[in-house]
Amino acid sequence: MWRALCASCGAALGRLGLRAPSPLLPVSGKRSTTAMPEVNTDNLDEQQVQLLAEMCILIDENDKKIGADTKKNCHLNENIDKGLLHRAFSVFLFNTEDKLLLQQRSDAKITFPDCFTNTCCSHPLSTPLELEENNAHGVRRAAQRRLRAELGIPLEQVTPEEICYLTRIHYKARSDGIWGEHEIDYILFVQKNVTLNPDTNEIKSYCYVTQEELKQLLEKASKNEIKITPWFKLIAETFLFKWWDNLHNLNRFVDHEKIHRM
Repeated sequence: MWRALCASCGAALGRLGLRAPSPLLPVSGKRSTTAMPEVNTDNLDEQQVQLLAEMCILIDENDKKIGADTKKNCHLNENIDKGLLHRAFSVFLFNTEDKLLLQQRSDAKITFPDCFTNTCCSHPLSTPLELEENNAHGVRRAAQRRLRAELGIPLEQVTPEEICYLTRIHYKARSDGIWGEHEIDYILFVQKNVTLNPDTNEIKSYCYVTQEELKQLLEKASKNEIKITPWFKLIAETFLFKWWDNLHNLNRFVDHEKIHRM
């Protein structure tokens, strides 16, 4: 089904087998009326600009909800420098061969375009279903939604109940002079064989990798031969391989109390 190797990364990654995805429509959200700094978005991708209106969940440093604001306002460095912090998640999906699904973010992405990262990274929205905090039900529902929006995975193939919430990390990173990230990030693991039909506006390429292949990718990133997202780099360098070694015994690593400050 997938014939063409992604031209921009094929040479850099060699045998990792990244493939070019086919289209899927993204999901949009509500618009904020909050008075915040104005930024010209005329030169940004139209679909991605529409997503800036989604309402993210504002939190304090202990992950307590304190309000809501637009994705746009949450990702402006000017606001991040004043302490604006929002809730997010990172999904790590493995197939039954214990290979991890990676994606390369599209060139259209406003933050960290063209970067390799874990399976899916996004935000729960400030809606009743995704605000539910008991056992991170809201975050897991958001992950299911975004797995469909970005990767085309049918909702019934990955249910919230099949998503394992491990722990949380708190990190901050600049993408450029205007945009950045400041998140408490829920780490979510899934192991399933799934059907993929990615949205090219979200994903430039994807691949399943072994541990050794990921180590090669990280080595290329250390030499600036490719780019990876800062949260994926932090997780890969601290926790990922330990968790990966224990995919079938993750309960020992579940920690819903601690927030790892990265």
